[in-house]
Amino acid sequence: MTGLNFTLRAIVVVLGLVSLVACTSIYRNHGYVPPEEDLNQLVVGVDSRATVDDVIGAPSAAGILGEGDYYYVRSRMKHFGMMRPEVIERQVLAISFDQSDTIANIETFSLRDGNIVPLTRRVTDSSVTGKGVLRQILDNFGNIDPTQFF
Repeated sequence: MTGLNFTLRAIVVVLGLVSLVACTSIYRNHGYVPPEEDLNQLVVGVDSRATVDDVIGAPSAAGILGEGDYYYVRSRMKHFGMMRPEVIERQVLAISFDQSDTIANIETFSLRDGNIVPLTRRVTDSSVTGKGVLRQILDNFGNIDPTQFF
Protein backbone atom coordinates (compact mmCIF):
# COMPACT_ATOMS: atom_id res chain seq x y z
CA MET A 1 0.00 0.00 0.00
CA THR A 2 2.83 2.44 0.65
CA GLY A 3 4.00 2.23 -2.97
CA LEU A 4 0.49 3.02 -4.22
CA ASN A 5 0.13 5.80 -1.64
CA PHE A 6 3.46 7.33 -2.76
CA THR A 7 2.42 7.13 -6.42
CA LEU A 8 -0.91 8.87 -5.73
CA ARG A 9 0.85 11.64 -3.81
CA ALA A 10 3.34 12.12 -6.64
CA ILE A 11 0.50 12.32 -9.19
CA VAL A 12 -1.38 14.87 -7.07
CA VAL A 13 1.77 16.99 -6.65
CA VAL A 14 2.55 16.87 -10.39
CA LEU A 15 -1.05 17.77 -11.32
CA GLY A 16 -0.97 20.63 -8.81
CA LEU A 17 2.25 21.99 -10.28
CA VAL A 18 0.95 21.66 -13.86
CA SER A 19 -2.28 23.49 -12.99
CA LEU A 20 -0.32 26.21 -11.19
CA VAL A 21 2.00 26.73 -14.16
CA ALA A 22 -0.96 26.74 -16.58
CA CYS A 23 -2.44 29.75 -14.77
CA THR A 24 0.58 32.02 -15.08
CA SER A 25 0.39 35.13 -17.23
CA ILE A 26 2.16 35.26 -20.58
CA TYR A 27 3.30 38.65 -21.84
CA ARG A 28 3.85 39.35 -25.53
CA ASN A 29 5.31 42.42 -27.17
CA HIS A 30 4.22 43.61 -30.61
CA GLY A 31 5.57 46.43 -32.74
CA TYR A 32 8.44 48.87 -32.43
CA VAL A 33 8.92 52.42 -31.18
CA PRO A 34 12.41 53.92 -31.58
CA PRO A 35 14.32 54.74 -28.37
CA GLU A 36 14.52 58.31 -27.07
CA GLU A 37 18.24 58.59 -27.99
CA ASP A 38 17.40 58.05 -31.67
CA LEU A 39 14.50 60.51 -31.54
CA ASN A 40 16.79 63.19 -30.08
CA GLN A 41 18.79 63.10 -33.35
CA LEU A 42 15.73 64.36 -35.28
CA VAL A 43 15.10 68.13 -35.44
CA VAL A 44 11.58 69.41 -36.12
CA GLY A 45 11.52 71.83 -39.05
CA VAL A 46 14.97 70.77 -40.25
CA ASP A 47 15.09 67.02 -40.93
CA SER A 48 13.23 65.39 -43.79
CA ARG A 49 11.38 62.10 -44.37
CA ALA A 50 14.60 60.61 -45.79
CA THR A 51 16.49 61.53 -42.61
CA VAL A 52 13.82 59.82 -40.49
CA ASP A 53 14.14 56.70 -42.66
CA ASP A 54 17.93 56.72 -42.16
CA VAL A 55 17.96 57.47 -38.41
CA ILE A 56 15.09 55.39 -37.03
CA GLY A 57 13.86 53.41 -40.03
CA ALA A 58 10.61 53.37 -41.93
CA PRO A 59 7.54 52.53 -39.83
CA SER A 60 5.29 49.54 -40.22
CA ALA A 61 2.31 51.90 -40.51
CA ALA A 62 2.21 55.09 -42.54
CA GLY A 63 -0.51 57.50 -43.51
CA ILE A 64 -2.74 57.08 -46.52
CA LEU A 65 -1.00 56.45 -49.86
CA GLY A 66 2.43 56.06 -48.27
CA GLU A 67 3.15 59.81 -48.38
CA GLY A 68 1.38 60.59 -45.11
CA ASP A 69 2.61 60.77 -41.56
CA TYR A 70 4.64 58.02 -39.89
CA TYR A 71 3.23 55.96 -37.02
CA TYR A 72 5.31 53.64 -34.85
CA VAL A 73 3.22 51.45 -32.54
CA ARG A 74 4.32 49.16 -29.70
CA SER A 75 1.90 47.12 -27.59
CA ARG A 76 2.35 44.79 -24.64
CA MET A 77 -0.36 42.15 -24.24
CA LYS A 78 -1.14 39.98 -21.23
CA HIS A 79 -2.49 36.48 -21.91
CA PHE A 80 -3.91 34.70 -18.87
CA GLY A 81 -5.30 31.20 -19.22
CA MET A 82 -8.29 31.12 -21.52
CA MET A 83 -9.22 34.72 -20.86
CA ARG A 84 -9.23 37.26 -23.71
CA PRO A 85 -5.81 38.93 -24.17
CA GLU A 86 -5.56 42.33 -22.52
CA VAL A 87 -3.51 45.29 -23.77
CA ILE A 88 -1.64 46.53 -20.71
CA GLU A 89 0.67 49.00 -22.44
CA ARG A 90 0.60 50.79 -25.77
CA GLN A 91 2.85 53.53 -27.10
CA VAL A 92 2.31 55.36 -30.38
CA LEU A 93 4.91 57.67 -31.90
CA ALA A 94 3.49 59.95 -34.60
CA ILE A 95 5.80 61.92 -36.87
CA SER A 96 3.99 64.36 -39.13
CA PHE A 97 5.44 66.04 -42.20
CA ASP A 98 4.60 69.25 -44.05
CA GLN A 99 4.21 69.66 -47.83
CA SER A 100 7.99 69.75 -48.37
CA ASP A 101 8.48 66.44 -46.45
CA THR A 102 10.10 68.23 -43.50
CA ILE A 103 9.23 67.08 -39.98
CA ALA A 104 6.35 69.23 -38.71
CA ASN A 105 5.77 67.52 -35.35
CA ILE A 106 6.78 64.53 -33.22
CA GLU A 107 4.20 63.29 -30.70
CA THR A 108 4.03 60.32 -28.35
CA PHE A 109 0.78 58.82 -27.09
CA SER A 110 0.02 56.04 -24.64
CA LEU A 111 -3.07 54.14 -23.50
CA ARG A 112 -3.86 56.97 -21.05
CA ASP A 113 -4.09 59.41 -23.97
CA GLY A 114 -6.23 57.18 -26.13
CA ASN A 115 -9.91 57.31 -26.79
CA ILE A 116 -12.02 54.34 -27.68
CA VAL A 117 -12.91 54.61 -31.35
CA PRO A 118 -16.16 52.86 -32.18
CA LEU A 119 -15.80 50.92 -35.39
CA THR A 120 -18.79 50.84 -37.67
CA ARG A 121 -19.54 47.93 -39.87
CA ARG A 122 -20.87 48.85 -43.26
CA VAL A 123 -22.64 45.99 -44.92
CA THR A 124 -24.19 46.11 -48.35
CA ASP A 125 -27.79 44.97 -48.29
CA SER A 126 -28.12 41.60 -49.94
CA SER A 127 -30.62 41.30 -52.74
CA VAL A 128 -31.24 37.66 -51.81
CA THR A 129 -32.84 38.41 -48.45
CA GLY A 130 -36.16 36.64 -48.19
CA LYS A 131 -35.63 34.60 -51.36
CA GLY A 132 -35.35 30.86 -51.33
CA VAL A 133 -32.74 28.88 -53.22
CA LEU A 134 -35.16 27.90 -55.97
CA ARG A 135 -36.24 31.53 -56.50
CA GLN A 136 -32.56 32.63 -56.77
CA ILE A 137 -31.83 29.92 -59.36
CA LEU A 138 -34.89 30.79 -61.44
CA ASP A 139 -34.04 34.52 -61.30
CA ASN A 140 -30.61 33.80 -62.79
CA PHE A 141 -32.00 32.13 -65.93
CA GLY A 142 -32.85 35.54 -67.35
CA ASN A 143 -29.23 36.68 -66.89
CA ILE A 144 -27.70 34.03 -69.17
CA ASP A 145 -26.42 35.29 -72.53
CA PRO A 146 -26.01 32.37 -75.01
CA THR A 147 -23.45 34.37 -77.06
CA GLN A 148 -20.97 34.13 -74.18
CA PHE A 149 -20.68 30.36 -74.71
CA PHE A 150 -19.28 30.68 -78.24
